[in-house]
Amino acid sequence: MSSREPLPPLVKRLGWVSFFNDAAGELLYPVIPLFLTITLGAPVAVVGLVEGLADGVATGLKALAGYIADRAREHRRMVQFGYAIGAVAKPLIGLAPAWGFVAGLRVADRVGKAVRGVPRDLMITEAVPPGDRGRAFGFHRAMDSAGAVVGPLVAVAGVMLLGEGRLRPLFAVAVIPSAAALLLLRRLPRTTRRSDKKWEPTPLPWRGPYGAFLVVTAVFSLVNSSDAFLLLRGKNLGLSVLQVILAYAIYNVLYTALSYPAGVRSDRVGRIALYGLGLVVFAVVYGGFALAGSSAPVWPLLALYGVYMAFTDGIGRALVVDLVPADVRGKALGVHQAVTGACVLVAGVTAGILWETVSPRAPFALGAVGAILAAVLLVTTVRPPVGAASESTA
Repeated sequence: MSSREPLPPLVKRLGWVSFFNDAAGELLYPVIPLFLTITLGAPVAVVGLVEGLADGVATGLKALAGYIADRAREHRRMVQFGYAIGAVAKPLIGLAPAWGFVAGLRVADRVGKAVRGVPRDLMITEAVPPGDRGRAFGFHRAMDSAGAVVGPLVAVAGVMLLGEGRLRPLFAVAVIPSAAALLLLRRLPRTTRRSDKKWEPTPLPWRGPYGAFLVVTAVFSLVNSSDAFLLLRGKNLGLSVLQVILAYAIYNVLYTALSYPAGVRSDRVGRIALYGLGLVVFAVVYGGFALAGSSAPVWPLLALYGVYMAFTDGIGRALVVDLVPADVRGKALGVHQAVTGACVLVAGVTAGILWETVSPRAPFALGAVGAILAAVLLVTTVRPPVGAASESTA
């Protein structure tokens, strides 16, 4: 498939599923930290705990999901089941009487994401030739982030209608896009990916570039606290609830606009350079949040954060696939996501403690330094196999 040919229908359908699912999720994502701290009266440290716990509990499942996905003849059922869990859990958060209930439902939501993520990424990988991986993942992330633009705008409209003190009704609105995603999944085509020959386990290439990339991922994820802290920092610097949600929507506009062209570019020039540039952009954003003394810089910094996401999210997934043999891609993606989740758990708790005990600036200063270190490690230790390099430019 050349870059001029349309993407397969399966990739497009999965893109629309992610659009509606993320419209629901991102409608609520900027609301949840405010719901915890304003409606339920929880301290900021609890936000880090809830987000870190949700990612941490799902961590082991990501590796297991990758292992199962490598063995499975088709991935449709895992994808459908994972999205269904999230569709049920997200709206129920609005009924929570205390932050412990929010934590439990966030865990359920992230478990659903862990179950569906790897098999969905494998379906995308297997639907296109190697030279179009970046484009396919870029399209999927663009659709995902387009939903992440719509969601916060709906939240803004809800806050304008209901007032900043009434956040619970917004969770009920999330039922609509969640239902749309599930309807699309009902007609998801069945894909068969391996023959009937006996499956034999293949070890991951730990000592190669994949292992080096896992180290880079761990270093970066240990300082990459939840995006909820960006929103809380905006509130801390003087933005209203409405402005925080609107700023989050602007970040997603940039993420949406750049994800597809960044993916296409990575197919041509290589993924490591673009991923490294994304880490540098992250360092600039976090450094800016650490130094900010008013709310004015929040707007351009969150827009720039969208650039970082476009250069790392889909490209990172495609890079993992490039670095391993075909028969361990599911396991490789699962382990990569598990490492990310485990380290993000630590990062979220650390950020909450630093915010409460040192300063709201402290988590962002740490993040900036860690991202620069990860970028240096990336360009000095990760070298794609010769086969992957030739494939990515095919």
